[in-house]
Amino acid sequence: MLVEVRRAGMVESVHRGHVVVVDASGEIVASLGDPDEVIYPRSAVKPLQAAAMLEAGLDLHGSDVALAAASHSGESFHVAGVRDVLAGCGLGEGDLLCPPDLPYGEEARIAHLAAGGGPERVLMNCSGKHAAMLRTCVRNHWPLQSYLDPEHPLQAHIHDRVSQWAGVGAGPTSVDGCGAPLWGLPIAALARAMVALPRAESGQQVMAAMRHFPEYSGGTTRDVTHLMRGVPGLVAKDGAEAVQAMVVQAPVGTFGIAVKIVDGGQRARPMVAASVLSALGMRSPVITEHMSTAVLGGGRPVGEMVPAPVLADLAV
Repeated sequence: MLVEVRRAGMVESVHRGHVVVVDASGEIVASLGDPDEVIYPRSAVKPLQAAAMLEAGLDLHGSDVALAAASHSGESFHVAGVRDVLAGCGLGEGDLLCPPDLPYGEEARIAHLAAGGGPERVLMNCSGKHAAMLRTCVRNHWPLQSYLDPEHPLQAHIHDRVSQWAGVGAGPTSVDGCGAPLWGLPIAALARAMVALPRAESGQQVMAAMRHFPEYSGGTTRDVTHLMRGVPGLVAKDGAEAVQAMVVQAPVGTFGIAVKIVDGGQRARPMVAASVLSALGMRSPVITEHMSTAVLGGGRPVGEMVPAPVLADLAV
């Protein structure tokens, strides 16, 4: 049990989950739950996918690299960036195979609907990754129409590199919400893959892009964006069903972190991530902000959501 929701002093709900922290060598230095539990990392794996594409010749830099690793909010600069990535290799929105969707971010979604807009492929939160996949295929003269096939050269390369960084063969195989291949990983293996990023030139490029342009890999109001803005040396990527993967380079060392909330409840994920960073000795106002959330009754605080004692006492 990682998080408690308290109303008027009574525990109303709880969120259970798994946490793994590994050091630069991949050794587990702290864990809660089962480090060997196999999960689908969902979009938390995108920094690894982006690094693998860079190794395969993807010719992007700066904010475009952050967008390749993004679950973006569908803000105007995200959409413009995806279009530029596609145009730079002679392609357009019609080449994307991610499903049409509305903007992921609430403000962007409301604005888009108010303007009379509907679902579009370029608005889908994974469109930056898909644009990068297509551009990688163009660079290698690989087929475009089948770029989401697990047997496609692009996907085979991504699978192999993720497996190498994780130290295990990625599997089982499924399909992510955006249509791209999705492979399961033990939670500890996801943490090990993240801590391997600084050892690869492509990983360093992805980390630098996400740190310098965190709003491109998330959105202007997203919790992971705020974390990366407020915690030096941190790269954080969230995923569906309450997964978060992080790598942090701190004065006390380099660590890979993986978090999974069992019930898929996203409200608990930022709190658990912040609590782990606090246990690592990281100090920042944004960490403090994420470690408690008011529970409202009639529009005023009547309780709070807080880390459970086992998480609050986590020692690294």
